[in-house]
Amino acid sequence: MAVSYNKLWKMMIDKKMTKTELTHLAGISTNAMAKLGRDEDVRVNILEKICMALDCTVDDIVEFIHEPVPDEGDK
Repeated sequence: MAVSYNKLWKMMIDKKMTKTELTHLAGISTNAMAKLGRDEDVRVNILEKICMALDCTVDDIVEFIHEPVPDEGDK
């Protein structure tokens, strides 16, 4: 299962907020922000800090994408 933070980027655009501003407001590291930018997994406490800063829920900023499971014959 893949993760997408496109909802977060959309929310930031709507709020006219930069990644640097969110990093400072949420109190997260630039490394965590870089991972978000690459749609990589981050710790739940990072998502919690972002949600607290933006007054939203995890569902508002994260989307889980189901990837097709390969058939046994595809190996």
